[in-house]
Amino acid sequence: MVASRPDTARKILVYWMDGLVLLTGMILLIVILLSVRQGSMGWATGAASAAGVAVVFVLFSLILRDAFDSRPRPTVKLVVSGAAVAGILLLPLPPGGDYMSWDVTAYFWLSAVVLYLPLWASALVGAALVTAVTFLNHAAGPDWPAVLPGQLAAAVSMSLAIWLWRWLWWTIRDAHDSQAAKARLAVAEERLRFARDLHDLLGHSLSVITLKSELAAKLAAKDSAKAAAEMADVRRLAGESLLEVRLAVDGYRSLDLDEELARACAVLEAAGTRCVVEADTAELTPDARALLAWVVREGTTNVLKHSSASRCSITLAGGVLEMRNDGVHGPADGAGSGLRGLAERMAAAGGAFSAGPVREGEFALRAQVPA
Repeated sequence: MVASRPDTARKILVYWMDGLVLLTGMILLIVILLSVRQGSMGWATGAASAAGVAVVFVLFSLILRDAFDSRPRPTVKLVVSGAAVAGILLLPLPPGGDYMSWDVTAYFWLSAVVLYLPLWASALVGAALVTAVTFLNHAAGPDWPAVLPGQLAAAVSMSLAIWLWRWLWWTIRDAHDSQAAKARLAVAEERLRFARDLHDLLGHSLSVITLKSELAAKLAAKDSAKAAAEMADVRRLAGESLLEVRLAVDGYRSLDLDEELARACAVLEAAGTRCVVEADTAELTPDARALLAWVVREGTTNVLKHSSASRCSITLAGGVLEMRNDGVHGPADGAGSGLRGLAERMAAAGGAFSAGPVREGEFALRAQVPA
């Protein structure tokens, strides 16, 4: 579903990260406030620490947006937030103070660096930052060997989480681009096939017609009877060629009902709409199958364009096809050109067609082919 709606997936990922950043920043500011109230941190140090945390986290959301779609060069925002982290780490902290807000802020900045720099450069920056956090915040005391693994794990886990967040978006975007490329390729292949068929059908016939026309022109002054016979042959070949082209175009335009049902189900499922198909097509005539195939195609287009359906059902029995879907918002504005065309096609074939809302938020399309 997200692969078919990349814009929606992008918004979800960005807003989710904004909420996480906001929540984490508020928690750290509360921790700083509590440390000040308990006396483990001075007012001046607390104010400077809170200001640094605010700067880093506000810039963090902007930095992530800059690096969401590509890996850009380091920006001024990244440098300014890094300077804020350095200022926080250099603040004096009395013994027994809470270091959590400073550590988490530093590793949030490191996770942003990972999105801008290659792996080897990120590893160097991370090693330097972990060393600085360990020695500055823990005063290089005798317990620093026990503190270092935890600091390293925090730095790696936070950086990996942000990297995976962006990697997930890149995967969704590439999947959507791949689907679009496949669709364009399928259209191009079908155009080539149709062009090849026309060439095969008309190439020989037109060449023969050209030769016979030239021969008839030469015979016109010498033997009018043979010239007339050649022109009659030209007329016959032209008629046969026209018939072959019409057959080719009819075959190109004709639809297979079973294929359209399968395609409709696949397209709706890909768009996030649960589709249930119950169809008995065994006793339908070829003309009826062609008519209902057009109904299925246009009905599927109608669901995709004019609703945000979460479910759709397609039933076919006794020559009567019905499509029902939810997700219709507001009153119907009247049938669109596609549905009007279907109604005209069904009426011309002696069938019946209707389409419209049947209850709150639900739409039904019904087509009956002639017996």
